[in-house]
Amino acid sequence: MSGSIVMLNLLRFRETADYSATPKLAPKTAISGAAAFKRYIEHTLPYLRETGGDLLFLGSGGGFLIGPETERWDMAMLVKQHSVESFLAFASHSAYLAGLGHRTAAVEDSRLLPLTELTDPQRTLFSRSSSHPLWSANAAPNRRLVICNYNCSIMIREI
Repeated sequence: MSGSIVMLNLLRFRETADYSATPKLAPKTAISGAAAFKRYIEHTLPYLRETGGDLLFLGSGGGFLIGPETERWDMAMLVKQHSVESFLAFASHSAYLAGLGHRTAAVEDSRLLPLTELTDPQRTLFSRSSSHPLWSANAAPNRRLVICNYNCSIMIREI
């Protein structure tokens, strides 16, 4: 990956934060996973910004519009870094690592997906100028496609 990178974080919080791995960070009374994650964000932002990154989006989640009915994410977060190198500098920053226990205490499950911006959006899968077989020169001009969701996988079929 080259250029800037955006990390998509999907987060599911514990009902009660679990500070057993980092008791020095534990508050005097029990707090929720969401409250522990708030502490993590407050601790993390200065180090993220010091290494050239920023928090682009932080939003509450829930169930999927398209996806498994039983799966839910409490929060989605987009974090931008100028490069993979700046992300690695952030992730290895000793002061940042000192507060990482708040995240560990907060999060029951998570997903992290690194994203890079398309340099030529005109040449994506959904562009008629793409070399993708769906848009090949042999395709009929009146071709209509529908995108279906079946059992969490996307299929594209001609109608």
